[in-house]
Amino acid sequence: MLDRASTFSQPEIVALLRSDFVPVAIDQAYQRRQQDAEGDFYRKIANQGPRPADGGTTQGRYVAESDGTLLGYNNNRDSERLLRLMRESLARPRPEGVAALEAGKKDARFSPAPPADGLVVRVHSLVLGGYPETEDPWLKIFQEGMGRDNLWIRGDEHEALRGGELHDSLVVRLARFHLVDNTRGEPPMWKTDEIRERSLEFRDGRLSGRIHIVAADGSREFRADLLGFVESDGEGGPVTRFDLVAKGSFRGESRLTRNALPGEFPFAVSFRLADGSDPADSIPPQGSRGWIDGYLRDQ
Repeated sequence: MLDRASTFSQPEIVALLRSDFVPVAIDQAYQRRQQDAEGDFYRKIANQGPRPADGGTTQGRYVAESDGTLLGYNNNRDSERLLRLMRESLARPRPEGVAALEAGKKDARFSPAPPADGLVVRVHSLVLGGYPETEDPWLKIFQEGMGRDNLWIRGDEHEALRGGELHDSLVVRLARFHLVDNTRGEPPMWKTDEIRERSLEFRDGRLSGRIHIVAADGSREFRADLLGFVESDGEGGPVTRFDLVAKGSFRGESRLTRNALPGEFPFAVSFRLADGSDPADSIPPQGSRGWIDGYLRDQ
């Protein structure tokens, strides 16, 4: 979300991506480990840059030819530097007669699909205020940053919602992996025993209650009231609405989410049923990275 508000809000970059490039957004933590054609092609590109795939993270922006030749690398939000890299790449000679890649069998470990008969729910998080006013455009981007993720609901949990029941496994997953402050970076997920309170009631399509979570070391805390509505398509039909908001006070930060407001600050997380119209609807949840069975299991 930070890149969307900075680098990719530059009109010329967006225009060039649409007309002269094939933009691909990935989670490099998956692709650098995948043992399939897609992973091989990505590692070929990354290994020509400053962050080889066998050395840990390969995070950044790569410009490459269709044959995998690296044209340039960038890992900052300076739109002018990225624009210069794109222009220079376009000025270079193009390869001819590049053979198409054979897709082959995908590495299932890094190609998780949403649960059969389950649901995908879009998740957005936002700090609701409290930052001091600033004219610094970079600080503004961080202060106004919105976190984004997907919640996956299992088939049995979907069936329960249709019948007017709320499985505790869904409540715990929602709390552990999605009631996090990811507006400034990638936070650690909560542990089950850090959930001090989860008193939710689901009646006549209305979901309400309270959740309180405290990190074991006391460094982070979230107290939230929840209100939501769930609707199904007729008696026994699939869920057609899942709207939920968790709003309350957050405290603390983590190593990768620095510069939080001091003390408690207003924070909210919203949930809305995905309809598949957004390409991002298919992205696995952040908390499931390399651990999809653990993410989906009964907690």
